[in-house]
Amino acid sequence: MEQPLVDLSVTRKEEANLLALIREIKYGELRVIIHDGKPIRVEDIRKSIKL
Repeated sequence: MEQPLVDLSVTRKEEANLLALIREIKYGELRVIIHDGKPIRVEDIRKSIKL
C-alpha cells in the first residue's frame, strides 16, 4: 500500500496562521499567495465591482 504524500495532521506555522485567519473571517474573499508549497501572504479582497 502506498503512503500518502502529505501528512495532513502536521501543519507548519504558516499553515496554522492561514487556518486561523480563514476561521476568523466572517465573509468575503481571500487570495492566498503560495511559494514553494507554503502560504506566504494572504490578501483580503474588500471591494469588487461587477460591470
